[in-house]
Amino acid sequence: MKGYAFRNPPGIVNIKMSEFSDCGHPLEGEVRVRIRASSLNGHDLNVVRGILPVSEGRILLTDGAGTVEEVGPGVGEFEVGDSVISTFFPDWIQETAPAPGFARTPGDGLDGYAVEQVVRHQNFFTRAPEGWSFAEAATLPTAGLTAWRALVIEGNLSAGQHVLVLGTGGVSILALQIAKAMRSRVTVTSASDEKLEQAARLGADHVVNYRKRENWAQHVLEVTEGRGVDLTLETGGAGTLPQSIQATRVGGRIILIGVVTGTTGTIPTAALMGKQQQLRGIMVGSRPAQIEMVRSLRKLGIRPYIGRSFAFNQLREAMEYQDSRQHVGKVAITY
Repeated sequence: MKGYAFRNPPGIVNIKMSEFSDCGHPLEGEVRVRIRASSLNGHDLNVVRGILPVSEGRILLTDGAGTVEEVGPGVGEFEVGDSVISTFFPDWIQETAPAPGFARTPGDGLDGYAVEQVVRHQNFFTRAPEGWSFAEAATLPTAGLTAWRALVIEGNLSAGQHVLVLGTGGVSILALQIAKAMRSRVTVTSASDEKLEQAARLGADHVVNYRKRENWAQHVLEVTEGRGVDLTLETGGAGTLPQSIQATRVGGRIILIGVVTGTTGTIPTAALMGKQQQLRGIMVGSRPAQIEMVRSLRKLGIRPYIGRSFAFNQLREAMEYQDSRQHVGKVAITY
C-alpha cells in the first residue's frame, strides 16, 4: 500500500510517496481502517521540518478519517462500515490530562495516517459525524477538538457572549463557526483584508487587520463599548498576549491554544491580575471530549470550512500551501 513517511534530511521538499507492507488483520481490541482523508496542522509541518524530532520512517499526519473494514476480537464500539476519525491522544480516556509531549500522538511518537490502511486499537478512533464527508470529518481530531475544548469545556461559552479569535487558520475558523452556531458574537483578527472578508462571510461580527491597526485591542474595546470580550482564543503566544489581556473584559477568560509568535516571552502579569482574568493553556483534548463534540456538532448543524483540498499524491504541494499561510480554514487531503 502507498503512504508517506519522514525521511532525512528534514524538509517539505523531501516528501515522497513510498510503498508499505500490508497492515495485516486486527488483533484483540483492534480495528482495521481504510483511510479516506486527512487534514493538515502546524504540528505536521513541524514534524516534516524536523522541529519535532521523529524516527526515520515514521508515517506522517496526525489526523485521519475513514471506514472500518475489519474488527478484531473484543471490539464492541465499532462495526464494519462505520465512519471514524482518529484521536490525537488515544490514551487520554480519563479526566486527567496525559503527560506532556507527543510520545503517543500519531504522526509524531507513533505512526500516523498518511497511508491507505491502518490497524490500531479501537481507542485510536471515535465515530465521525453522520452525513459528513471524510474530508470534513478529518478536520476534527486536532483543530476541531482544540476549538471545541477552548470554547465549550474551558471557556464555558454561552449564547450572547463575545469571543475574540486570533487569526484565520484551521482552529480559528472552526472556533468562529462553532461560536456563531452557539449564538455568540465573534471578532476575528488577521493581517489580510482578503482573509477577513472570508471570515465575515462565515459569520464574524467584527474584523480587524492588526497590520493596519497596530493597537488592535483598542478596536476590540470600541466594538464592545469599552467592556472587552468574554473569551479570547489566543494563538500568538507572548507576542500577542498583552493585547489579548487588554481586549478581554474584567474577569474574562483567555485560552492559549498556540504560540505562533514564539515559545517564550514576557507576560504582563500585573495587567492579568488587575483585570482578574483566567489564563489557561490547552493542548487538543481527550477521547471522551471528542465523542461529546461529535454528538454536539450534529445538533449545531455546521460543516467545517475547508479552504482547499489536495489529492493524496499531492501531499508535498499541500504542505507547501499550508506553509505559505495563504489558507483560510483547513487544508484537506483526500485519498
